[in-house]
Amino acid sequence: MPATPDDAARVARNPLREQIRRVLVEGLLSGRWKPGERIVERRIAAELNVSQAPVREALRELETLRLIDSVPNKGARVREFGVADMAEIYPVRAGLERVAAELAADRLAEDPAPLRDEVERLRRATEEGDVEEQIRHSVEFHRRIVLAARNDVLLHTWESLGVEVWTRLSVRWLDMELHAKAADHARITRAFVERDPDVGRMLSEHVHNYVDAAMKSRDAGN
Repeated sequence: MPATPDDAARVARNPLREQIRRVLVEGLLSGRWKPGERIVERRIAAELNVSQAPVREALRELETLRLIDSVPNKGARVREFGVADMAEIYPVRAGLERVAAELAADRLAEDPAPLRDEVERLRRATEEGDVEEQIRHSVEFHRRIVLAARNDVLLHTWESLGVEVWTRLSVRWLDMELHAKAADHARITRAFVERDPDVGRMLSEHVHNYVDAAMKSRDAGN
């Protein structure tokens, strides 16, 4: 089937849509838009000097990630985010990462360097108190495991959960301390090197602990 002009326009807009998506996410993270607040499509388009079409597409992506709700004739609003959201997302993530660990076990046993690099970077970020770098390298450690599984369906599904975005929002909106410290990741790395048959379970439990940490943070604030 030949490409249509609409197809070409959609392809041309994709990089712009990604840029707008990043702007919107940064707005959520910086507190520009708080839970319950409306994001006005027309206003964003005017600020960025773009048409409303790529803004609308970026908002749809954020809706897929469950970061916003779109109401007909009322526009988009930032979702009220809480521990209940994590309680739904993180078990799915934990299951995916357990499968990833099992598929990647032999490769990471033979070449654990990618994991060790992220452990060291996370350790330095923790020592320096750099929260953004802690988040980045913590998530990247997990991404390295998923990538090592060499399963495109698994990778696509894991990426669709918006792991980094949700981790950053958890820290900012729930005032949650990062549970994943360098020592936790170092222990998982050793399990890969030693070909521990329980490494998948270890990684799954490690992810579940994010929810436990969020619940403790919430209870402490009540």
